[in-house]
Amino acid sequence: SVSGAAVDVAVRKKVMLVSPGSTSPVFTDRAKKGDFKGFWARTAPPDTYQAQALAVLAKKKGFQNVATVVINNDYGVGFEREFVSAFDKLGGTITNKQNPVRYDPKAATLDSEAAAAFANQPDAVAAVLYAETGSLLLQAAYKQGLTKGVTVLLTDGVYSEDFTKQVGKGTDGKSIIAGALGTVPGADGQALSAFTTLWKEKTGKDVTAFVPHTWDAAILLMLAAEAAKSNTGEGIQSKIREVANGPGTEVTDACQAMEMIRKGEDINYQGASGNVDIDENGDVVGSYDVWTVKDDGTLKVIDKVTPNQ
Repeated sequence: SVSGAAVDVAVRKKVMLVSPGSTSPVFTDRAKKGDFKGFWARTAPPDTYQAQALAVLAKKKGFQNVATVVINNDYGVGFEREFVSAFDKLGGTITNKQNPVRYDPKAATLDSEAAAAFANQPDAVAAVLYAETGSLLLQAAYKQGLTKGVTVLLTDGVYSEDFTKQVGKGTDGKSIIAGALGTVPGADGQALSAFTTLWKEKTGKDVTAFVPHTWDAAILLMLAAEAAKSNTGEGIQSKIREVANGPGTEVTDACQAMEMIRKGEDINYQGASGNVDIDENGDVVGSYDVWTVKDDGTLKVIDKVTPNQ
């Protein structure tokens, strides 16, 4: 929602906007219409791909009948539509395809939505949520006794231990959503190892979701400005795809890339998050980490999954 409001101002003012975390498919649709004039890009892949990856994960886990429940905004509805389409193509069944459950982002109670989402005994429920209201929905489902034997499939919107704390624990002391699975844009770029070392050295922290994507967004802006010999929005816009995609020599180190550009050499920056090849709509593909909720509510990355392209 923030990028959606900002991008129109950016385009009007000819400012290059690169998001490391806005994943709604709406940006792809608008880019195809020519709304952005090339002044928009992102280093996190759109939910078009994450929804496909979640569908692949559901199929991989053997789930045949899956229901959906989503927050009623661009993020939730866009994700839902792509997930339903992808799961259909993989031979799965969406149990509430004709009556999708989309909840009001401002809802105070979500009892009826929880009941509708978990009806008809699905193997799993794909839940595209934000933390505050999503926790209410899952609490409501638990209190109605609907979650037993059903795996909850989650997304990047709630990839946080703060969220599992909000959801809370059951009478057995375990997280209400223990065993839930989710996807989040992962990082598998050639520069990831070196970046991880640098990040830990400078911050003392582990690399978490979207940090490599943020690094790559900043580096691309810097390299594009250098290639354009102009630190302006128009200059950056004119060169960002050239330094991200090539053709040119693949390079992972930002300082080395700067030196090569200054010598007039063509580069193809390989990021920490991925190869950051930005297409005509400003999108990258990327891979996804699979995470699970442990009994104590902590999160653990257990696998990787890629979308069906």
